[in-house]
Amino acid sequence: MSPRRHQRRDEVTPLDLERAQRVDTVQTWSDGDWLVRTIPGGAATKTYRCPGCSQEIRPGVAHVVAWPADGRGDLGDRRHWHTPCSRARDRRRPGG
Repeated sequence: MSPRRHQRRDEVTPLDLERAQRVDTVQTWSDGDWLVRTIPGGAATKTYRCPGCSQEIRPGVAHVVAWPADGRGDLGDRRHWHTPCSRARDRRRPGG
C-alpha cells in the first residue's frame, strides 16, 4: 500500500467565485429560501459530507449544493447534499 499524499495548503486550487455562485433554482425549505445548483457527476471532484445522511458524497457522484438565498452567509455556508437527501430535507432530521 502506498502512503497517502498530503496536499499542501498552497497547492489548493482557488475557488472560482463566478462558477460557485451559479444558481439553477431557488427552493423554499422549512428554514428559509435556498439557492440550489445541480452538480453533475463529471464535475464532482471532491469528497463532501452530506448533512442529510452524514455519509460521504464521493467524487464522480452527482449531487446538489445549496446556500442561503437571503444573504445570511457566504460561500462557506454552502452545503453539498445527495440529491435524494435534499428532496427529503423537510421530512427528516439532519444526519438521520
